[in-house]
Amino acid sequence: MQLKKAFIQTANGFRQFFPVVLGTMLFLSVFIAAFPKEMYTSLFGGNKFLDPFIGAALGSILSGNPVTSYILGGELISKGVSLLAVTAFITAWVTVGIIQLPAESLMLGKKFAITRNIISFLSSIAAAAMALITFSIISV
Repeated sequence: MQLKKAFIQTANGFRQFFPVVLGTMLFLSVFIAAFPKEMYTSLFGGNKFLDPFIGAALGSILSGNPVTSYILGGELISKGVSLLAVTAFITAWVTVGIIQLPAESLMLGKKFAITRNIISFLSSIAAAAMALITFSIISV
């Protein structure tokens, strides 16, 4: 009896959640396809303080899976974008999800989703700085 009740609640939850997830995935796909990779490189000006924020902001909006982020990160580095900006971008790409925020809020709660995204955004910038410091120490 409890199993049947749990199954019905789960099915109802999926029924409510599915349109949000589908809409999020479609919006993300259109957004990524609409902006070519060359546009990303034009946003970075070489500023050591501003570029990580730009990278983290782009990664937060254009979030995706890790494999894709490595390919895009390699493209950005080959176009001359700094390692600091690319690291912030990749970290935010995987950990922050502004576009998925409605779905995450629905499933986990609004306060949790917003707090997690803010912490992940700031952590992506900190991780980029720590990675660059580590890289500079190792390469000496």
